[in-house]
Amino acid sequence: MSPQPLYKRVLLKASGEALMGSQGFGIDVAVADRVASDIAEARAMGVDVGVVVGGGNIFRGVAVASKGGDRVTGDHMGMLGTVINALALATSLRKLNVDTVVLSAISMPEICESFSQRQALHHMAQGRVVIFAGGTGNPFFTTDSAAALRAAEIGAEAIFKGTQVDGIYSADPKKDPTATRFETLTHGEVLEKGLAVMDVAAVALARENSIPIIVFSIHEKGGFAQILTGGGRKTIVADN
Repeated sequence: MSPQPLYKRVLLKASGEALMGSQGFGIDVAVADRVASDIAEARAMGVDVGVVVGGGNIFRGVAVASKGGDRVTGDHMGMLGTVINALALATSLRKLNVDTVVLSAISMPEICESFSQRQALHHMAQGRVVIFAGGTGNPFFTTDSAAALRAAEIGAEAIFKGTQVDGIYSADPKKDPTATRFETLTHGEVLEKGLAVMDVAAVALARENSIPIIVFSIHEKGGFAQILTGGGRKTIVADN
């Protein structure tokens, strides 16, 4: 008998960089297809999946501000990058015959549906994977914050943060070979230690809504489903 998932409804946060693979920019379709296959595997297990994807592989608003540009305009450009990634991931999911919808915080009805909590819950009740694009729709907020916000709005039981490494470390393990991986942390410890897994607003919002954050490597094929059933390498951030 196959292991049963520990959660009925989750929010997967994937960085834009995860979709570009070894490229320096843009979307590697093969990587998008692999991420989609992991989501499809979770959906086949009966897990409701919402997805928030970043836009860093295409554009970062803070990059504009750091060079003297307007941060608000830069963030709006970054939000459009997340829509591009959401459409690409939706295409990969549909190739696997996974019913998928993209909901954008920025209205663009010719391209995708506009976000509302009511629409998100309706689509999830119909068994669809829902990809949330456009961040929160507001400048100065990251897609990490969008992930925590959407997780709370859809009643997700956990946020799965797919990263470049297999959990939260005391330092960047790619730069510091002595860095140690945490098995468990509380939301408060993440904030107190200044661990850069998600921004402060996202961690605080997750804590306020008692939503655990599970950090794992998004590059491990089948890793998402494995961790959904309690296996795999990860760090669990929870207060109970």
